[in-house]
Formats: sequence, C-alpha cells, structure tokens
Amino acid sequence: MTTVSHPTIERARERVLERGLPADRVLLEELSRLPDGAVPDLLALADAVRERFCGNAIAVEVLYNAKKGGCSEDCNFCSQSARFATDVEAEPVSSVEGFLLAAREAHARGASEFCVVVAVRGPSTKLLERVCEAVRTIKAELPLTVAVSLGILREDQILALLEAGVDKVNHNLETSRRYFPSVCTTHSYDERWATLALVKKHGLDVCCGGIIGMGEEIEDRIDFLTSLQLLDPEEVPINFLNPRPGTPFGDRSLLEPIEALRFVAMARLALPRALVRFAGGREVTLQGLQDLGMRSGASGIVLGNYLTTSGRGDNDDFAMLDRLGFEVLA
Repeated sequence: MTTVSHPTIERARERVLERGLPADRVLLEELSRLPDGAVPDLLALADAVRERFCGNAIAVEVLYNAKKGGCSEDCNFCSQSARFATDVEAEPVSSVEGFLLAAREAHARGASEFCVVVAVRGPSTKLLERVCEAVRTIKAELPLTVAVSLGILREDQILALLEAGVDKVNHNLETSRRYFPSVCTTHSYDERWATLALVKKHGLDVCCGGIIGMGEEIEDRIDFLTSLQLLDPEEVPINFLNPRPGTPFGDRSLLEPIEALRFVAMARLALPRALVRFAGGREVTLQGLQDLGMRSGASGIVLGNYLTTSGRGDNDDFAMLDRLGFEVLA
C-alpha cells in the first residue's frame, strides 16, 4: 500500500529539496500547523534537505564560559544576570592560560569548534585585549575554528577580533522582534541586529540563533526564522529553554518534544544551507529522542555543558553520531 504525504510536506519537498529554495513565510506557517501525525514526514524531509545541502558531516563545538555571572543585562532566561538571585557566583575573566587549557581540552575531546563566551553587555577594552591575546595563542597552537560571544560590539572591536584570528562571532537574536521586550529590557533587538550587520560587513562568519519555549507564540517563531533568512547566518544554534531557578523564566514548562523537533525541521527548511546546531536544553527537552533529534535537520551539536547547565557525556553523543552514520568534522 502506497502512503501519500501531507500536501504541505509535498509542497515543501518540491520547493526546498528539489528546487533548492528556502521555505517562505506562507510555507512555514503551513508547516507550523501540520497535525502531529505528519511531523515524522516533516523530520524525514528536513533530514533529506540537510543531507543534500550540508552532506553527512556533523560539526562538534565546545563552549567555554570565560567569565561566569555578574552580567549587567536582564535577559529573563539567564542565570548569569547580576539582577537575579541564582546559584551562579560571579567570577573574573579567565587568564590567557585558562583559555588555552580549555581549548586544548576541547580539541582532545574531539571538537572542531571552540566558542569563547563572556557574560557581558559588551566587552571593555581590557576584556577585549584579553580575548584577542587568547585567540592568537589558541590559533597558533590548535587547528580549531574559534568563535566568540561577547555581547554588543562596535566596529573597532570587530576589527580587533578579525585581526586576532577570530573565525566566527555568535550573537543571538533569541526570539522575534515583537517578543524580544518580554525577554530583555536592558538592550534592544535593534542593538543586536546592528552588531550582526557589522559582523557581516567585515566578513566574519555569523552565528545567530535563539531559544525556543520562552512563552513566545508560533507566529513569533516564524518571525524569528524569517529574520534569520534576511540575516543569512552561516550557523544557527537552536536552544530550548531549560528554566533556571531564580530567573523570571524559572517557572516555565519545558517545550514539548514534538514542538522542539518541528521547529528544528522548520529551521532547516527555512535555511537549507546553514549549519543548524543543537545547543542548550536538548537533553532535558528531547530526553530519549536524541537520535530522532539528529535526524530532524541538524548538522551540528554542542558537547558537554551549556555555560551554566550540564549536558550528557561526550561518549553518549559520539556513540549516537556513529550509530546514525554521521561523520564528525575534524
């Protein structure tokens, strides 16, 4: 007996997989309304799109929290904000040797990408100099792609990062323009967009994603994806809210696994050539569906921890990738 996919899946297959065009807003809206029973076909299509445009390689990244806590901003999901009573104790920025040791460990664990994260609104002169020195040291010794996540950046700061050898800048939009004020009030969506535009202007790779499950509507998720289409980032990290005690979002419920997987698949169809990376919250959200998650269009993962929360063991993730037949980028 021959089964017929949902008509929306077939339209998506023809547009994205066969013609190589990204899913437009109308199609994304239709995909968001698919009945749950059609989601497995959506995941299979997204996986086929991933294989066509990104191949079978998986990019593995390790994050390094180079300065814990003490952040001035009020991002409602973040336990590193100084404004919330959380269990994160503020620590000063790491030494250059600390950066290098963390990068060596990331390389030894099998990662090809190393992302330096600093919890700040934007870097001071002293902090930027420390990061640039650390990046030069890492690049001189290790064959790693080095990314930085340093908050809002000025043009001169981006030029300094470029000169130091930074490959990629991460700065997440987090959500839609409409919903952003419900997430953060100490800086604006437009400030984030301006940083990303400057990064693109100077030729650094852009890593830009967000967090799903913060209370946004489906329409916000679609707005978020269409904004990413305009930005055209090289990498899209997808996080799922893991509610942190003491934060304003600490009492939110976890996203349903089927909605998490649906969003990853929609992101792949919206951005067929991007590196779509599973990031924070995948373990607590997907639980036993990790393998299925990697067959929903993703082409990268973050190993280990997510700054203030723990992931599962490296061995489990590498065994999963091997079991599914992926090739880990060296």
